[in-house]
Amino acid sequence: MPKIAVVQHPPILLNRAATLERAVGLAEEAATAGAELIVFPETFVPGYPTWMWRLRPGSDIRLTEQIHARLVANAVDLSADDLAPLRAAARKHGVHVLCGIDERDDRLSRSTLYNTYVTIGPDGEVRNRHRKLMPTNPERMVWGFGDASGLRVLDSPCGRLGALICWENYMPLARYALYAQGVELYVAPTWDCGDGWIGSMQHIAREGRCWVVGSGTSLQGSDIPADFPGRDQLYTDEDEWINQGDSVVVEPGGKLAAGPLRKEHGIVYADVEPARVAAARRSLDVAGHYSRPDVFQLTVRTSPQTPFALDNDS
Repeated sequence: MPKIAVVQHPPILLNRAATLERAVGLAEEAATAGAELIVFPETFVPGYPTWMWRLRPGSDIRLTEQIHARLVANAVDLSADDLAPLRAAARKHGVHVLCGIDERDDRLSRSTLYNTYVTIGPDGEVRNRHRKLMPTNPERMVWGFGDASGLRVLDSPCGRLGALICWENYMPLARYALYAQGVELYVAPTWDCGDGWIGSMQHIAREGRCWVVGSGTSLQGSDIPADFPGRDQLYTDEDEWINQGDSVVVEPGGKLAAGPLRKEHGIVYADVEPARVAAARRSLDVAGHYSRPDVFQLTVRTSPQTPFALDNDS
């Protein structure tokens, strides 16, 4: 049976190079343990913008801009091959690597960022890039809106592979877009945590009759770098669990296969059996015999975002 690894370690917040170095080391550890597919959480490089939940919109504007400028400077530009170290690690070990990034796409804007999830194949090539469709609450002050060009399911040793980011998993039509493509290993990288989130992962496993991976982020006050702007103001408790993690692997039907890993840095391992998906869908296949296509229809616009065309003759 293929083995997956769910990495639950903090990034070096706002430091792309150092976070990638950590990611490469963790990927090597997981591959050495026999993992064929390695999962990192939402915006692991260079980190989730946790500060936005603590800053005040008006009085903290200067600090907000200072932190955001650091985030933009350390964001990942795929066209500049900023993920080269992680791509090389995937190629070296012959594994799939899934990783969340804060993406900057200079073809669209030199300032707008996207919450992006990339799938790297065992040849080291980026096989898919999915941008979060709808940033949640204050996240809209950090990231632009994504599109459905990356809302795709790919083949892997662990079965048909697809991913939705954090609260995208609460969007029924986005889930169905993966179900309709025959997803067998459903990956949910997130900043969310807690029993409610774990329950959602179990619901998706019951609904989609697929393996579900909830990839959480563990972050403690002591993990915030000393040079983080406003650290003494925003993160005063070294022992505080800013995020407790709760990475989990769920079997088709909803039973926990591994995890949750809570208030701890580590790697969750699980053996997955893609063949169990077809058996589980014998009684419930929401995109097959249970779908009623004569009643319902879903259209997904998969055209990617493109730069604005400038009319130089005007």
